[in-house]
Amino acid sequence: MKRPFIAGNWKMHKTVREAVHFAERLKKEVGASDDREVVIAPPFPALYPVAEVVSGSGIGLSAQNVSDRTEGAFTGEVSAKMLVDAGCEYVIIGHSERRTLFGERNDFIHRKIITAVSFGLKPIFCIGETLEEREAGRTFSIVGEQIKEGLNNLSADGIRQLVIAYEPVWAIGTGRTATPEQAQEVHAHIREVMDTTWGRDVCRDIRVIYGGSVNPGNIGGLMAQHDIDGALVGGASLDFDSFVGIIRF
Repeated sequence: MKRPFIAGNWKMHKTVREAVHFAERLKKEVGASDDREVVIAPPFPALYPVAEVVSGSGIGLSAQNVSDRTEGAFTGEVSAKMLVDAGCEYVIIGHSERRTLFGERNDFIHRKIITAVSFGLKPIFCIGETLEEREAGRTFSIVGEQIKEGLNNLSADGIRQLVIAYEPVWAIGTGRTATPEQAQEVHAHIREVMDTTWGRDVCRDIRVIYGGSVNPGNIGGLMAQHDIDGALVGGASLDFDSFVGIIRF
């Protein structure tokens, strides 16, 4: 069994002071854990202060976004080089909110992934279908298209750095969650697409995690599925006790 991967995406929540306080509590409560990997993704202003708190603790740090450009006159953008310098190991790319609210398409997400990997960041690559696409029976085709277009021409070494997060758009922040069986079905398909496209030897260690209204009450059922290796947690990661409960599923 792969080492479970539990990531908390704080989105646009928590001031620097609040983020540091949470990280300090998490470090004391969870610390280094050999049986699972814990990652937190604070907003940009809190990245470096939180990195200083979790350094050496075994808790990983992720950014929530990254520019597809390396540097230049791009006001408001944050580069991969800056994220590495701030202490990030991971970066979330392709989150459903970036796709739906900010119009990010597969080709743009692809450029971000290529740039992130070139600077040594590990992408948490998010994919998933809308409710309309699911009801039309297009889940597999949409997910397959997002994978192939998002990872086009990525090297084998780059593929091995990935964490793939399946997050059905209809379950993000809605309180609705895919059943463990629904999630398992899509996770198995993701592995099939990856193995067919890049080969089982390249993809065998990739973790495929689930995101979409994960909470302490449903994490156990999700993690009992054969092809689910962890969770990308949104709202429930903002509450300390809830997040620790998920980590300790």
